[in-house]
Amino acid sequence: MPNALIATAPDFSQPIAVLKHCHDRIRKQLDTLQNLLEHLPQHGNDAQAQQAAQSIMRYFNQAAPHHHADEEVDLLPMLSVTASGEDAALLQKLMPEIMAEHQQMDKLWHALDQQLTSIADGESTNQLSAQDVQQFSAIYSAHMEKEETWIAPMAKRLFNEQQMQQLGSAMQQRRGISV
Repeated sequence: MPNALIATAPDFSQPIAVLKHCHDRIRKQLDTLQNLLEHLPQHGNDAQAQQAAQSIMRYFNQAAPHHHADEEVDLLPMLSVTASGEDAALLQKLMPEIMAEHQQMDKLWHALDQQLTSIADGESTNQLSAQDVQQFSAIYSAHMEKEETWIAPMAKRLFNEQQMQQLGSAMQQRRGISV
């Protein structure tokens, strides 16, 4: 009997579930980022602040780029080949938006990463911009909502078992996990 108390990540045989799991982890990191913004003025750059900054940086410097590549290199191109009719029209509208949002998030992340590095290194307490945090969180949240509302359901509906396996394998290889 599996232990229901321990949350496990979906495996790559369910690539759309893996992408959703990534979104859930992104939301947790965005919450940590907001908590850090509130923590710093009250507690300064203490060990908790440094640990939070390191955790956020680790996720957005390592896992998030893989997630974006999953979408840009595999998911969206596969959908564009598979979709037809209304799905194709919707995809044609959403793909440029999604790609542009990835670029916006990368640019905002670059600024936040520099701020968080100072915090993680114990150098600064007031270097986290509330505006940068708000903008990054807002763009990411709207972006994930768009993907969960339109892209993921479309992929679930249109992809056959072989396409799901192909997507999952590509995602797994991107992360250096043997297939």
